[in-house]
Amino acid sequence: MYLNSLKPAQGSKKNAKRVGRGIGSGTGKTCGRGHKGQKSRSGGTVMIGFEGGQMPLQKRLPKIGFSSRVSIVTDEIRLHELNRFDDVVDLEVLKKANLVKKNIKHVKVFASGEITKAITLKGIKATKGARAAIEAAGGKIEA
Repeated sequence: MYLNSLKPAQGSKKNAKRVGRGIGSGTGKTCGRGHKGQKSRSGGTVMIGFEGGQMPLQKRLPKIGFSSRVSIVTDEIRLHELNRFDDVVDLEVLKKANLVKKNIKHVKVFASGEITKAITLKGIKATKGARAAIEAAGGKIEA
């Protein structure tokens, strides 16, 4: 096989539509754009969502919801993910283990799975179920 013998797959290259090449071509004279009007002119298009001056749908509908900026710096950890640590777990330890991203400032532990080691949470919040499971395993939570 040589570079000069390479060809595209059959049917993958389609010939461009040649417009304005006479009546017999089917796209002569007006080039398939019809007569007059904004869409027949060069550069003549309307912006997406434009409804001819009528109030567009995206403006007629009410704004809904709210996106909290706190959620950008907040993350959650499952209980069973804490089994890989030995004694004290804080935010820096979680970042080094790549369980949370570097920009995270608040972490909460959820009761998902089970914990087998006695660990100490420092500066990390926990749900009621997670708190009970950690304390049942012999661990503690420090504010």
